[in-house]
Amino acid sequence: MMSSKTQPKVAIVCDWLTIVGGAERVLLAIHELYPDAPIYTSQYSEKGIDWFKDADIHTGWLQRFPTRLRRYISPLRQIYFSHLDLSDYDLVISVTGAEAKSVRTGKNTTHICYCHVPTQYYWQLYDDYIKNPGFGFLNPLARIGLKIFARPMRRRDFKAAQNVDYFVTISDYAKSSIKKYYKREAYVINPPVNVQKFSTTPADFSTYKEIKNADCQISKQHNLSKSQENEQIFFTTFNGKSQGSTPVKRPKKHGFITTSRQVTWKRLDLCVQACLKTNTPLTIIGEGPEHAYLESLADGSPLIKFLPRMSQEGINFYLHQSEGFLFPSFEPFGIAPVEALAAGCPVIAYSKGGAREYIKPGKNGVLFNKQTPDSLAAAIRKFKKMKFSPTFVKKSAQPFDEPKFKQKFQTFVEEKLKND
Repeated sequence: MMSSKTQPKVAIVCDWLTIVGGAERVLLAIHELYPDAPIYTSQYSEKGIDWFKDADIHTGWLQRFPTRLRRYISPLRQIYFSHLDLSDYDLVISVTGAEAKSVRTGKNTTHICYCHVPTQYYWQLYDDYIKNPGFGFLNPLARIGLKIFARPMRRRDFKAAQNVDYFVTISDYAKSSIKKYYKREAYVINPPVNVQKFSTTPADFSTYKEIKNADCQISKQHNLSKSQENEQIFFTTFNGKSQGSTPVKRPKKHGFITTSRQVTWKRLDLCVQACLKTNTPLTIIGEGPEHAYLESLADGSPLIKFLPRMSQEGINFYLHQSEGFLFPSFEPFGIAPVEALAAGCPVIAYSKGGAREYIKPGKNGVLFNKQTPDSLAAAIRKFKKMKFSPTFVKKSAQPFDEPKFKQKFQTFVEEKLKND
């Protein structure tokens, strides 16, 4: 970290702080680099994400809106950030995949934008959002709103991108998207992954209560008998020990897992349909507006298990018990599948987007080419015939370890400040 004599006055900006996700993990790493920098955002919910209790968080008039309306208020968010004046700071770091880069900065301010991807609902995924905005029965209204506002919001988004001094992004794919839509160059620093945490096999009962509660939910969900329930809880034990520390046989890796916010563009529907086609057990961890739809696709099948959002420790436990991780969405990178690799869990991923930058087909996973149940099902069948080296799978996650991200990002910032 810079010495106190050369430490600039820094502000950090992000789109929102209401949920746990990959963008928030990037923000946390940057916050740890600059712990005294205030964080400016549109909405904050400590209940939704409790990682920033030590941070000086600033919100404005959008905080009055319920956080569940976050997806509805992107035009208001653009207005909010475009009027947020941070010109008193020497350095502004925006961490964004939406409107936060629109903040106002002064001539003596260096604005570095860690851009996950150009705002997707304005640009590369606009057609997908028009087909299915993800608002359920309000989809017709959402389509009308998107069509009305998309053009002026694209113009404002493009203009905001021109006022950024330097772009950093998460992958070569995202770099090409920034060039295509914003006509700007970007420097690639892959997002941070807690490789050490996920590469460590769970060896105690620090999260046993969470795991037990999750499995009790499975029991209730599938109306298991008491003996079946006991068998299910027996399956979820750490390091071959039961709750009473009585030695038991460590369970064999079983089925597939996916962890994600349950929204339309994550395409978790493909996971459900493909696993039903291939008679493959699947555990889905997470929550979101698509949950009811995914449950309807599963149609009560005991093959498909739904678990609520849980801690990294809980996810790590299930990763170590699973044969593979499913990643069906079109994303510029994807932290969750790299966490799976760190746990020694090979990945089946959609081939378009950032997955090509860490999936080595046949060595740490399989790629599938079409976002269809049949294409994913074919990949699952192919996967089952293959053998993967857990050592190689884990090593493939090492380049994305969090300390490497912090070192690269801080070096980039210091170089740019020196040049300015």
